[in-house]
Amino acid sequence: MWLLSVLVPLLRLYVCGIRVLLYQMFHRSFEMPVLPKQNERVAIVTGGTRGMGFETARHLASLGMHVIIAGNEREEGAAAVRRINKESSEGKAEFVFVDLTSLKSVRNFVQMFRDRALPLHVLINNAGTMLVPEKRTEDGFEYHFCLNYLSHFLLTNLLLDLLKKSGKNGRSSRIINMASATHYAGEINLEDLNKRTIYSSHAAYSQSKLALVLFTYYLQEQLTAGGFAVTVNAVDPGMVDTALYNNLWTLAQMLKKPVASVLFRTPAEGASISVYAAAASELDGVGGCYLYNGQKTQSSDLSYDLELQAQLWKRSCQLVGLQEA
Repeated sequence: MWLLSVLVPLLRLYVCGIRVLLYQMFHRSFEMPVLPKQNERVAIVTGGTRGMGFETARHLASLGMHVIIAGNEREEGAAAVRRINKESSEGKAEFVFVDLTSLKSVRNFVQMFRDRALPLHVLINNAGTMLVPEKRTEDGFEYHFCLNYLSHFLLTNLLLDLLKKSGKNGRSSRIINMASATHYAGEINLEDLNKRTIYSSHAAYSQSKLALVLFTYYLQEQLTAGGFAVTVNAVDPGMVDTALYNNLWTLAQMLKKPVASVLFRTPAEGASISVYAAAASELDGVGGCYLYNGQKTQSSDLSYDLELQAQLWKRSCQLVGLQEA
């Protein structure tokens, strides 16, 4: 029983990975169109100090945005900001500390942002971790579940009123959730979201990415019903050569290196879908989509389960101490 509970998620995740690599072998990376200027718009990018997050922040700043990079590496954040501001003549970047493994830190970050009385037009929930050994956050949550999903759930909800105020018809505010093809392998056990019964890092990671997609669809339904000029989409960057793969087994790491150099996307290529979702004119007012390689794509059957979406939302509100809307 234990062995099956560990092996099945592992096999499912690696099958997803193989499918993505086969796709990338025969399809070129999405090429962004020319995007409109984003002057006077404000964006928050979590995990923007390196990899895809950095490339996303850099591109948005080049379009004229004021980009807040939210992360937990102060020196790395300062270096990222210096580089972006040196390159960008129209927009600007700054770093603000947040630890997404701490709900208190998320709340502190939101309060600091609110104190500045800035608008908020784009929120990119980019930060993530993958295949870490079993560990808990200071609040007692499973690490993937908290960092990849639950903290972003809280962050989004605490900033939602600002996004609603900042969005206008014809120029909506936008929320972008960083998904992954691994969500196709994901399952949600509402009675064991923290994987306390049997731990599998593969199952935990896949679950966190499925949770983000379920969250995306449910939130968009709420926003549409309320008539708000805010959209939320899930984006899938494909397999990208970033530090996210540092927790692979030693053998997998050895196999990954030659494959990555040929088949993986670069961080800039991976970031292109987030930037497109954040700034493309044709996506204004368009939400509730799963975007892969620049196209609207069908996500997993489970992700469209309306009852599961509602149940996960309710449970997430309970876990972070929010009143259910």
